[in-house]
Amino acid sequence: MTSTSPRDLYRRWLGELWAGRPDAAEELVAADFVGHWPDRDVRGPGELAALVARTRGMFTELTFELQVGPIVDGDLVAARWTGRGVTPGGSTSFSGNDILRVAGGRFVEYWVASSGGS
Repeated sequence: MTSTSPRDLYRRWLGELWAGRPDAAEELVAADFVGHWPDRDVRGPGELAALVARTRGMFTELTFELQVGPIVDGDLVAARWTGRGVTPGGSTSFSGNDILRVAGGRFVEYWVASSGGS
């Protein structure tokens, strides 16, 4: 049986979903999931998987490293990460902070703040 602890869910979020397995969205987020990006909201595991696939498609290589956390407080999980990737224009790095809300063993809401591209 797969653990659904908030810490384990987040490790899978970064280490599976964003590391190249967009179909993991079906296992990690609820059907009524809402992800809040600065320019849009993403709803449900299908939209999330499509966004992750598009993001990964911009890179020939892309890795993520957890810097802080995951920190769990009640139904909230927070973490800081660094991403490194290769695009046709060369190598780039960026960082971000995630806050996710958990209910029923899955993520139901997400807020991201990221910066970089150096």
